Amino acid sequence: MMRRIMVSLMMATALLAMAKGKYGIEMPAPLKAGDVVAILSPGSTPPDSTVLKAMEVLRGWGLKPVKGKYVNTRYHGWAGTAAQRTEDLMWALRSKEVKAIICSRGGYGAAQILYNVPIDTLKKYNKWLVGYSDITALHSGLVRSGHMSIHGSMCARLAKTGGNDVFSQRLRRLLFGEAMPDVEAPAHAFNHQGKAKGILLGGNLSVFTGVSGSKDYDLLDRDFVKGKDVVLFLEDVGESVNRVASMLFQMKLKGTLDHVKGIIVGRFTEVTGLSGYNSMDEMLHEFLDQYQIPICYDFPTSHDEAWNSPLIEGCQVELNVAKDKVTLKFKK
Repeated sequence: MMRRIMVSLMMATALLAMAKGKYGIEMPAPLKAGDVVAILSPGSTPPDSTVLKAMEVLRGWGLKPVKGKYVNTRYHGWAGTAAQRTEDLMWALRSKEVKAIICSRGGYGAAQILYNVPIDTLKKYNKWLVGYSDITALHSGLVRSGHMSIHGSMCARLAKTGGNDVFSQRLRRLLFGEAMPDVEAPAHAFNHQGKAKGILLGGNLSVFTGVSGSKDYDLLDRDFVKGKDVVLFLEDVGESVNRVASMLFQMKLKGTLDHVKGIIVGRFTEVTGLSGYNSMDEMLHEFLDQYQIPICYDFPTSHDEAWNSPLIEGCQVELNVAKDKVTLKFKK
């Protein structure tokens, strides 16, 4: 009898380990009224007026926004030196008062401070971090540390709309632990129909390609995605067709795309060179058409903040690319 119990416990432990290996990326605790939220600038410097207006919106949501020490500092193209920006991030992570981090803007430099924070340190602190563009580097590190994060609009969108647009309201609901609504997109001529389930990973293509190969921070590392089904999403700004094609081929050579069960293509804005293609989507379709998996185009994730829904990095999702529309469901 005892032997049977021991065997059952061992089997249960093994199954739990398998589940943790596939689904063990944790969601941060939801916010509540009165919680402190840190505003940081891990990359470039934002206009002070933008930060102040965004803080007003957050107060209207019942939160207490606090600026990091170096939010508006200017050092060449960055919001302070790498050491100063790292100091702000470490303060926000370690502070028991701070319950979430909202980045002021993207730009350049987040990977610099990611390199300064050991992965073991990131593992200790599970707080929502919100941002996109260059902030994709921090999302990559957080997912690798076992924490979900939010790829979504930052201070500029909150300031411009007063937080009343549909995507800002989705962000508010998400932060406060309300059910994440499905994200939908219209049908597109290049779509591959079908359904896919997996962990949502991705963001700004050039940024997550830039941290590719790093031992601890690459969210698409082959060893990390091994045994996981992945739904990949990507977008970018100011890139040429040739550079994007090179980045896609780099992922193919790396073996990343072998683990991808579905692909979400957002908008590529301010394209600098088409190399004879009619659009960036045409080149992407030509490259991705070899993969017989669900693929959708013009999904609401982009540098066009009017077409940039918050998405949960590391969360289990179900992608349904149907004939008439695309639906992305989030699973807690």
